[in-house]
Amino acid sequence: MVAVDGVSVGYGDVGVLADVSLSVDSGEFVGLVGPNGAGKTTLLKSINGVLAPDSGSVRVADETVSTLSARAASRLVATVPQDTTVAFEFTVEDIVEMGRTPYHGRFSGDSDAGEAVERALERTETARFRDRSVASLSGGERQRVVLARALAQETPALLLDEPTASLDVNHQVRTLELVRDLVDTEGKAALAAIHDLDVAARFCDRLAVLADGDLLAVGPPEAVLTADHVGTAFDTDAAVLPNPVTGTPAVTPFSEPGDADLTVHVVGTGQRTARTVSVLSSAGATVTVGVVPSGDVAAATARELAAETVTAPAFAALDAERETAARDLLAAADAAVVVEPVAAPLRALVRDRDAVVRVAAADGSVPADRQSGERSYHSDTVTPETVLAGVRRALDRPVEADD
Repeated sequence: MVAVDGVSVGYGDVGVLADVSLSVDSGEFVGLVGPNGAGKTTLLKSINGVLAPDSGSVRVADETVSTLSARAASRLVATVPQDTTVAFEFTVEDIVEMGRTPYHGRFSGDSDAGEAVERALERTETARFRDRSVASLSGGERQRVVLARALAQETPALLLDEPTASLDVNHQVRTLELVRDLVDTEGKAALAAIHDLDVAARFCDRLAVLADGDLLAVGPPEAVLTADHVGTAFDTDAAVLPNPVTGTPAVTPFSEPGDADLTVHVVGTGQRTARTVSVLSSAGATVTVGVVPSGDVAAATARELAAETVTAPAFAALDAERETAARDLLAAADAAVVVEPVAAPLRALVRDRDAVVRVAAADGSVPADRQSGERSYHSDTVTPETVLAGVRRALDRPVEADD
């Protein structure tokens, strides 16, 4: 449906797109992601005919866009711009009717206009305020009106430039659910520039990562949203893990690593352990983990952050080999962190450590320091967010302001 072949675009001496090739099939929703200034909007403008490529070609429904009049191109491609501000006091219905402009001839009207406008209003749930001024609407409502205008064009291809950038969470989801439904039920080819990587992964069939005018990667979200790709495109470290609800990739970026010259071994499971590992790693500490179930989110986070980890099958007893491996990592660490609650065999691993910090369970609880017949150990109780300060206190090192 949409075929971009070797497109290069520049503004004066500044190149913006370099030999970009991308396709979007009918019934497919492709997300265009990348940092600001990567060329996403320029690519969309090249597809809808607003910009003519310096080289390469764009075809929509087997028509070369650069050879078409603006009216003809608008019958093939509808665009929802990033800025939905309307300068005049048009009613909602007036705005949606503007989508039929490509079908108005110089001496003829548009016999299908009424039905097309009505369908667009109903599909976007904007019919109830058809007579209201568009200026009186909220940002989310106005976004749906502009989308209704695009639907009234009845084009096979739909482009969206940052459709969720200024919307609250509710309107983000509703807008992209509508686009997803249009793709699935009407077979539209949709290409959207989306700044939120998690949202893009949730709703799109494929993602295309654009960085410095080049396509870095194209494919299913789970293949494209990797720590390496995110790091290259956005110049940041990141962990990419499955969203526990949707199962789609969720990206957690980190700022520049700190300078914590520490090695810390973490014992625990679950989301709080994963968060603890992330906080320590982003602070610049060398982190090791284990023993942890191989399918646990903490193990996945450790893998993403290249933390050496001892894993075991879920619910398996702690065997001698894994216990030895974990003790070796503990011996090499400056301090140990126990993320409560942990099983007794794992707690026993740290009993002979002088510097042990405990992260309280989600309900704030921690078990007693002293078990019957066992020696007590140092136990500064912290949260995942304050774990580094706890480690520094356990080692009698200065606690820095950022800790």
